[in-house]
Amino acid sequence: MDLGKEKNKILKQYFGYDEFREGQETLIDSILSGRDTLGIMPTGAGKSLCFQVPALILNGITLVISPLISLMKDQVRALNQAGVHAAFLNSSLTTNQYYRALDLARMGQYKIIYVAPERLMTDEFLNFAMEAEISMVAVDEAHCVSQWGQDFRPSYLKILEFIRLFKVRPVICAFTATATQEVREDIVDILMLQSPTVVSTGFDRSNLYFGVLKPKDRYGAVKNYLDLHPDQSGIIYCLTRKVVEEVHENLIRDGVLATRYHAGLSDRERQENQEDFTYDRASVMVATNAFGMGIDKSNVRFVIHYGMPKNVENYYQEAGRAGRDGEPGECILLYNGQDVITNQFFIERDIDNDELDDVNRSVVRERDRERLKKMTFYCCTNECLRDYLLRYFGEYKDHYCGNCSNCLTQFEEVDVTDLAKSLIGCIQSSHQRYGINVIIDTVHGANTAKIRQYRLDGNPHYGELAKTPAHKLRQVMNHLLLNDYISATNDEYTILKLTEKSGLILQEEETVIMKMAKEQEKETKTKQAKKGKKSSAAGLALSEADEALFEKLRSLRTEIAREEKVPPYVVFSDKSLVHMCVLKPGTREEMLTVSGVGEFKYEKYGERFLNCVKNEAVTDESARGAVFETDFADIEESEPLKEEIKEKRGKNKKSEFVLTNEIAEQIHYAEQTTLSDLVGQINDLRDDQVMKRLTNKLILQKLSEEGFLEDRVINGRLFKTVSETGIGFGIQVITRLSEKGNEYEVLYYNEDAQREIVRKLLGEWKEG
Repeated sequence: MDLGKEKNKILKQYFGYDEFREGQETLIDSILSGRDTLGIMPTGAGKSLCFQVPALILNGITLVISPLISLMKDQVRALNQAGVHAAFLNSSLTTNQYYRALDLARMGQYKIIYVAPERLMTDEFLNFAMEAEISMVAVDEAHCVSQWGQDFRPSYLKILEFIRLFKVRPVICAFTATATQEVREDIVDILMLQSPTVVSTGFDRSNLYFGVLKPKDRYGAVKNYLDLHPDQSGIIYCLTRKVVEEVHENLIRDGVLATRYHAGLSDRERQENQEDFTYDRASVMVATNAFGMGIDKSNVRFVIHYGMPKNVENYYQEAGRAGRDGEPGECILLYNGQDVITNQFFIERDIDNDELDDVNRSVVRERDRERLKKMTFYCCTNECLRDYLLRYFGEYKDHYCGNCSNCLTQFEEVDVTDLAKSLIGCIQSSHQRYGINVIIDTVHGANTAKIRQYRLDGNPHYGELAKTPAHKLRQVMNHLLLNDYISATNDEYTILKLTEKSGLILQEEETVIMKMAKEQEKETKTKQAKKGKKSSAAGLALSEADEALFEKLRSLRTEIAREEKVPPYVVFSDKSLVHMCVLKPGTREEMLTVSGVGEFKYEKYGERFLNCVKNEAVTDESARGAVFETDFADIEESEPLKEEIKEKRGKNKKSEFVLTNEIAEQIHYAEQTTLSDLVGQINDLRDDQVMKRLTNKLILQKLSEEGFLEDRVINGRLFKTVSETGIGFGIQVITRLSEKGNEYEVLYYNEDAQREIVRKLLGEWKEG
């Protein structure tokens, strides 16, 4: 058999395409040659064809392991309609239907069988599978096998156990649309793919526009969008079933042809509604994330998220359902600070991972929290949204796409020729031996062990760009790489090299102009100050009632701390107390959604704090909103506590905080974090027998002295906010909206700022 002709024949005969898309043919050829295969392809890139085409060529049956019933039904229906005999085996079948499908499979009725991972190790299915000729096992949505993945499913861990039972091992292939490098490695390791062909076609969907809006009236924003885009087909994703019902009801009232989809509807109603949308009887689908997997509707022109998803992977996959036909599509996210709390609640409930033990469940939950942070940063970044998404998945392109809300409103052309000349000159003078980080550290004047070891502190360009933020230097470096002014090796250690175009910069024969994000404006802070709202040091807007509640909670914390003879922060952090003020939990379950409140602490202290919140409950709902990674710099210990600390310090006069290189090397630098989290991490690493705790107050004082922070007076109270110099240093003010539309701000420190703070603590900011 001529496999080349056969695959093209099948492609045309059953699927109606004349040629393969990017990556498809390579993956298909790999499978047909008997090699294990891993394909990472964005939504709409045609992953299914990569295992369906070879399934029709190989002898025997192909098993497709798939996580969702709706996905199986849609793909099996599409295959049967295309003339391919296929079936699915999952919990939607009655017992009689299930056994009938197995009987037909034994008789050779089906070439492709979709099966849920939970069914693999059942006696009935094993009896069939071990007797049948299974030529290939395809694992769809393969990221579900990884605890690093956004949709980890313990049932996927049964796949390897199932495969090991075969006397003759079938070809194993795996496919996913969203996988970071960690997830890719997990897929290969956990499924034990043997020397697999790995193909990634890239994540960029250039036809899609990405935008983030923060409207006070989300439904009004949706209705306005639909009025401007009449008769277009689109999906509106909501976080909960309740919101789906509310939005759907409002759209019907306003004359929009809309339908809905969520797990609370009957199977029949979901199926009918899905068909109404698929067949354009309804132009708008309002749904939870239960909708969309495997839905191959090519004319979806927009996807609106009526709230922020809990991670970037889910968002990109859901947004990617727009423009599957390659025509322009719009992906709009309507962000509200309350979305953070809602997603935190989902993460803490963790209902999808009941099969995990406590240790692994804790690991998964912590990773989910970290992904939620990254998703929140996307909603608040001033940089190119597409670049942010692509960098998340390890794909680096120019940071200006010209097709996202930030690029179209918040970018400007900047002459970076001088910066480029210094970077290229440093590469040249260091004899083209080092990678990006070393070169940037050199021109930035970093005093690290590596810089000293390589003697780059003697390089003529050392410290030449000390006043330029490192993140800006990385952007310039990336631009130089993308435009061939420099190149990078693909060896185990990436090394920067000069190119023919490098000389044009060094000889000042060419100017380098690039798009860069404008410095973040401070208009929102001024606006908030004029409103006269109460605010924390981080800019969090609190009502007077909330401030009163915070003081009550802090007094209770001090009381408990004295009873147990522990520092107040050991009971609960300020962040936890503020979260209580905002969330106002009334039950144990609600209290457990508060940041920093776990089962153990709830059992010890929860009831007392819960009663305090209940006793001080207020009717002013305007203060409700989200607090996420908030710093409270202006809150100091009570006077009695100060005396206790003073007394303890007197007993050990040698105690001082000194940051050592050993501690500094263990610090984990996040893309963005708060000062509290950075200080807390450093304190966790210190030797508490000889070193006292580092304080936010020390760092804030030093940052103020150097002009990175400045004072602001609101209602007669003094707060710290970021200066223009501080923005360049890497301190970012993120403005958010509460559920009722109130603005508040959070101070974040990017990786460059964190590293610079640590560098200063090592040398200039030692506290005696």
